[in-house]
Amino acid sequence: MRDEDAPTILVVEDDEDISELISLWLQREGYRIVVAGNGAEAVEVARRECPDLVLMDMSLPVLDGISATERILEIEELCHVPILACSAHSVEDWKNKALAAGCRDYVTKPLDMEALGRLVKQYLPPNKKRIS
Repeated sequence: MRDEDAPTILVVEDDEDISELISLWLQREGYRIVVAGNGAEAVEVARRECPDLVLMDMSLPVLDGISATERILEIEELCHVPILACSAHSVEDWKNKALAAGCRDYVTKPLDMEALGRLVKQYLPPNKKRIS
């Protein structure tokens, strides 16, 4: 399978080190990665790239992760895309807000990359499998 045939994951994270860590790990797992550093950029990248899944930080500059999630899911072509919230906030209130905005699941930082990988596989559409 060619790289352009691999499932595309949008990583939305304002911390460059965390973004790079997640991106490199997912690339090694066989996914095509696109990145955004703030919520407004996430909406534009999602519109342009039509990702198969989004990993969304909740605390972002310009537009927070809750608002970015809502805006992405308002786009007709993207309303089905699973969005997984990633946040250092482990408070139940943050999780409830993320799920109410349309996120399918909520994981807390620091991330367990193996657990994150299982979640990604769980939420990717069945016709979109990683490259081997």
